[in-house]
Amino acid sequence: MPHIGNYFGAIKPAIDLSQSSGQAFYFMADWHSLTTVKDPKVLGTFVREVACTWLACGLDTDKVVFYRQSDIQEVFELCTILTNVTPKGLMNRAHAYKAMIQDGKEDEVNIGLFIYPILQAADIMIMDATHVPVGQDQKQHIEIAAGIARSFNAIYGDVLTVTQPVIKEDVAVVPGLDGRKMSKSYNNHIPLFCSEADLKKCIMRITTDSSLPTDPKPLDHPIFQMYKLLATTEEVKDMKKKFEKGIGWGDAKAELFRVANRELTPMRDKYNHLIENYATVETLLAKGATKAREVAKKTLDRVKAAICK
Repeated sequence: MPHIGNYFGAIKPAIDLSQSSGQAFYFMADWHSLTTVKDPKVLGTFVREVACTWLACGLDTDKVVFYRQSDIQEVFELCTILTNVTPKGLMNRAHAYKAMIQDGKEDEVNIGLFIYPILQAADIMIMDATHVPVGQDQKQHIEIAAGIARSFNAIYGDVLTVTQPVIKEDVAVVPGLDGRKMSKSYNNHIPLFCSEADLKKCIMRITTDSSLPTDPKPLDHPIFQMYKLLATTEEVKDMKKKFEKGIGWGDAKAELFRVANRELTPMRDKYNHLIENYATVETLLAKGATKAREVAKKTLDRVKAAICK
């Protein structure tokens, strides 16, 4: 299940972007996850949770194409073709692979992980994507995809679209319970759709100091930083004054819980409803896959025509 940091850092900005003009494609990369997820039941749970999360957070499937990667066979055909124009040296420089090597885990690297950027490039190119919104840490993958497209086009002509990364510099970085970036790896996260009781427990676990209620509180504290993302403009102004003049940590946490629960409850309720009625989600994914394959087939036909006259 995604956490609050995922929501404000990636999910919400991506959904906001879907409101703009142009055709947008959103998919769940279930086959990508096979590099690490080996338990079929776990993978199935992840797919259901991620699909329901996007829908609960407001993704409108009438405006975008929403599908599961594994439902688009054309992606894997294109991936196989692209492996033949991709230099091994390019894969050697991919961040995920280099990190494994630097950690002395070369024997744990499977071929899926090694060619991960090629499959990602196929995901992008099969839909003729011109732009892909990513975080700064994913910029390299888009650059690799563009490089692979250029390599293919240099041999076969102007066939594949060379995509561009769209990097939002103002994407929210949400602090975790201990002040570090919110991450499951640090176990300092707040699950997006945890129960109201668990949400309160998480917030009460936020690390604070021993300052008195009358002492000013730092505005860079996780409580205020999270509050800014969840509260109204007027509420933020009021809380800012309280932090500057002095407020008890217990009162600050109680106020953060109030606005967080107000923001998350409607999405939590929708998420739980979707999980309990998952057949409706499968119907939406099937419709999305049909739309996506119409685009994917045209791209693959164009590629096949170019490589074999």
